[in-house]
Amino acid sequence: MHVPTAVIRPQLVIGAQAPVPTRYGMFEMVVFRWGDAPDPETGLSPDHVALIKGDVRGQRGVTVRVHSECLTSEVFGSLKCDCREQLEAAQEEIARRGQGVVLYLRQEGRGIGLANKIRAYGLQARGHDTVDANRLLGLPDDARMYEAAAAMIAHLGIASIRLLTNNPEKIEALSKLGVQIVSRAPSIIQPNPFSAPYLDAKRRRMGHALPSEDLTESALGEAIGDAE
Repeated sequence: MHVPTAVIRPQLVIGAQAPVPTRYGMFEMVVFRWGDAPDPETGLSPDHVALIKGDVRGQRGVTVRVHSECLTSEVFGSLKCDCREQLEAAQEEIARRGQGVVLYLRQEGRGIGLANKIRAYGLQARGHDTVDANRLLGLPDDARMYEAAAAMIAHLGIASIRLLTNNPEKIEALSKLGVQIVSRAPSIIQPNPFSAPYLDAKRRRMGHALPSEDLTESALGEAIGDAE
C-alpha cells in the first residue's frame, strides 16, 4: 500500500511511510502530522501513526484500535494501567484477521501530557483515584481529541470500522466526526494489583465497559497495601 507524501486535507500531512516487521508480522507504518509544533502546554507531539495490515481501502467493518500513547506503560513497563497490553492485543488481533489498523495517537495521559500525568500519579500514590487526581490539578478527566484519527481513517479510505474499545465516549466522539462504526469489540485485560484501582475507577466514574468481576477485591486489597 503506497501513500504519497502530500497534504491530504486541512491540517493532515503524511510525513513518512515504510513496512515494519513486528512480533505480530509485517505492518505498513505511516506517520501523519496533524497540526503544527508540539503543544507548549502539554508537550504533546502532532505526529501520529497508522499501523496498517492488509488492504483496507473501501472495506467495511475493518478492525481498528484508536490507541493513545502511554510512555510509562509501553516503554518503561509501568503496571499502573493496561495500555501496553491493549496495544499488543490489538496488533495480535489484527494480525490474526490479516486486516486492520492501529491508530497510535500522541495523547499521553489521556491528553494532559507526560508531566501532568506524573503529577497525577503522585496524587494517586496518596490515595486519590485517576479522576480526582486530574481534578485536583485543575485538569479534565479526559482531554483526548479524535479529529486526527477521523482524518486518518478517511484518508485510508475505510468505509466503516469495528472499533476495539471499552470507552463509550470514544465511540461517540468518532461517530460525531463522521466515522462509521458498525460494531464494538471489547479490549479486556486481566488487571494486576497496581492496575485494578485504575480500571475500577474507569468503570465506575468514566463509564468504561469493564467487567466488575475482573476487578477483584483481592487485587484491590493488594494494591492498597502496596501503596501504604
